[in-house]
Amino acid sequence: MRENHLMPELRTLSALLNDLLMIRRFDMVLTLFDEIVNGYIKPDIYIHTAVIRSLCGLKDFVKAKEMIQWMEFNGCELNVVLYNVLIHGLCKGQRVWEAINIMNNLIRKGLKANVVTYCTIVLGLCKVQEFELGIEILNEMIELGFVPSEAVVSGLVEGLRRKGLIMDAFYLVNRVLKFGVLPNLFVYNSLLNSLCKNGKFDEAELLFKEMEEKGLCANDITYSILIDSFCRRGKLDLATHFLDKMFKEGIKVTAYPYNSLINGYCKLGNLLAAETCFDEMLNNGLTPTVVTYTSLISGYCNEGELNKAFRLYHEMNSKGIAANTYTYTAMISGLCQANKMAEAIRLLDEMRERNIVPNEVTYNVMIEGYCREGNTVKAFGLLDEMVEKGLVPDTYTYRPLISGLCSTGRASEAKEFIDDLHKMNRKVNEMCYGVLLHGFCKEGRFREALNASREMVERGVDMDLVCYAILIDGTMKGHDSRTLFGLLKEMHDRGLRPDNVTYTNMIDRHSKAGNFKEAFGLWDIMVDEGCIPNIVTYTALINGLCKAGFMDKAEILCKEILVGNSIPNQFTFGCFLDQLSREGNMDKAVELHNTLLKGFLANTVSYNILIRGFCKLGRIQEATELLHGMVASGIFPDHITYSTIIYEHCRRRNLQEATKLWQSMLDKGVKPDKLSYNFMIYGCCIAGELEKALELQDDMTRRGMKVNQVTYDTLIQGADSQSSVLSADR
Repeated sequence: MRENHLMPELRTLSALLNDLLMIRRFDMVLTLFDEIVNGYIKPDIYIHTAVIRSLCGLKDFVKAKEMIQWMEFNGCELNVVLYNVLIHGLCKGQRVWEAINIMNNLIRKGLKANVVTYCTIVLGLCKVQEFELGIEILNEMIELGFVPSEAVVSGLVEGLRRKGLIMDAFYLVNRVLKFGVLPNLFVYNSLLNSLCKNGKFDEAELLFKEMEEKGLCANDITYSILIDSFCRRGKLDLATHFLDKMFKEGIKVTAYPYNSLINGYCKLGNLLAAETCFDEMLNNGLTPTVVTYTSLISGYCNEGELNKAFRLYHEMNSKGIAANTYTYTAMISGLCQANKMAEAIRLLDEMRERNIVPNEVTYNVMIEGYCREGNTVKAFGLLDEMVEKGLVPDTYTYRPLISGLCSTGRASEAKEFIDDLHKMNRKVNEMCYGVLLHGFCKEGRFREALNASREMVERGVDMDLVCYAILIDGTMKGHDSRTLFGLLKEMHDRGLRPDNVTYTNMIDRHSKAGNFKEAFGLWDIMVDEGCIPNIVTYTALINGLCKAGFMDKAEILCKEILVGNSIPNQFTFGCFLDQLSREGNMDKAVELHNTLLKGFLANTVSYNILIRGFCKLGRIQEATELLHGMVASGIFPDHITYSTIIYEHCRRRNLQEATKLWQSMLDKGVKPDKLSYNFMIYGCCIAGELEKALELQDDMTRRGMKVNQVTYDTLIQGADSQSSVLSADR
């Protein structure tokens, strides 16, 4: 065209420049522009826009700005699109502050920023994490009547969420909903997940409802997030409802919602429902993951079902699903709870052999296990190992160590350990100190407990209700009324109020000691403080009154319960039953027990009280009838029930009946305790059946029971009696 002295039209040139832009040949655009200018062709706004776009593509923002100034100087047409191209380029290059200046300039020049201008600026601010300013610009554009784009809303919501401003993100979504603008599903799901993880469950459910109302279709991730949220809150019925909804709506169901349900059921101790869920998962063709197996294994271990837990562990291994740190930790925890420390350490070794790294929780459960069995040496050895491996101990590590020392009468060592932790700037909380305070009080060292509590506060650890309750209990044991009221005043000054448990414990101690004036005085204080006595408080006072023989006052209190909102339970009535039996008033005791039976309040303990009362009076026939009657009522006798009647038979030298009852107890699967064995050994010895007595002693040892001094004394007396009889026969 140039050889023939023909010049292309502007629209031809614009089309050519746009094609070059499409293939990102920015250099050729600039070369062609120079030729256009040199050819005395006046570029139009479209050509200038293409040049600005090219300069931005080359990140030559200085020349891009100079181009606009040149256009202004030469009287070229300027519009908002041209500025938007420069603003977009600057924002893309994270030079958002320059972009904001350009926007302000175009407004000063009489041009109006449009929705693209504002959206570009907001997205640029999101890119440099300036979300608060992004919200301000968004507010400005809404006031001007512009509707933000989905990309803008999604960018701001996701940015606020990532910054931890979850509620700001939630409010933003609610605000733009009225304009019909929705974030994309990915952002919606992320916000939903963050709301759930931050405990904003009502907001999460509202967000889901709004999603449905606005026609945004939830996917499997949306449902999985909600189901997991319900499961964590123990709302398994709602979780199951949403799983059913997934099936009805044809949404693909994965292992994740099932994992949440199985974990939820296990946390509630409902292993049967968890197993049903697992079977349903398999029937639907889904493959269990390590999370599925770990949840079930943890559930079994928490309920003491170790055999099932290990069976599942071997099953997952056989299917090629590798156990992880959480799986091993769950099993180790189960073994520690069952006091099987040797097996727990073997599992820890296996874990290391498989290059699975134990975490803080793994060590914590092992340390707690050793402390529970009194082996603090190994527990502290694990603490050292834990630190060597770069793991950070916390209060969950320290608390069992402090408890282990205190439970073995070494509260002073526990105090030294806490002092060492304080010197190393390690955090020790009120739970750790509470254990120490209890340790000192248990050893009768209340003053040291009090000093430790003062030191605790000086170190910035606030006393809580539990710590005060421990100290109050210590003052009660030491009959130190002055310190007791001092502690109560201190609690009051710190804005703490004793709760039902604290008041009930104080009232119970005074009642048992027969100090009813003090007990009723505390009752009045409790009521004045707005702490309403519950059935446990009433029962504690009634128990003390009954034992002291003030049955009439106890009955008045019982009537007061009936007038109020509380309902007497089997323990409340048990106080009356026990006292009537001790007084030998069996007719009234039986009458009361029949009332309990009608109200379904009778239990093994109430039957045992009656049986003991009849046996004490030598009315063994009526005691035996009660034993048969409780079985007929669907209440199962325990070893105390059988032992009480067995002892009465033995005392009467009726070994045949005692042996018959003993065998009946064993046949019914009731395990005798040490006292039961001693009763039978006593019966055999006074009946001259020393060989049978020794057989019982052997059986006792086989069952893992230690023979005590009473057993030995009984056997020695039996042997002496038999020896005397043999001597007399000679």
